[in-house]
Amino acid sequence: MSDFVLLYQGGSMPESEEAQKQVMEAWGAWFTGLGSAVKDPGNPMAAVKSIAADGAVSDAGDASISGYTVLTADSIDHALALAKGCPVLQGGASITVYEAFDVM
Repeated sequence: MSDFVLLYQGGSMPESEEAQKQVMEAWGAWFTGLGSAVKDPGNPMAAVKSIAADGAVSDAGDASISGYTVLTADSIDHALALAKGCPVLQGGASITVYEAFDVM
């Protein structure tokens, strides 16, 4: 078993309260269905800053990343299969899946 970071890029939240409620319910159902595969449900992201190798801080960065989730799965193919059910896709976002590994 390995951990996989799902990075969400783009997408949008519906404007009406009722549609937002439906989206949040879809997220809850997705997380419930994943069960113990959810290591960290994650959060949306907003502000972005970058630190260069020389320590300089700038406003540069990938502002298209809108959130993340960490899952545990048998393989990257398994993680991809789990990610395909993510409600963020219904809002027009895409998902990039990264395998994380322990080095310490």
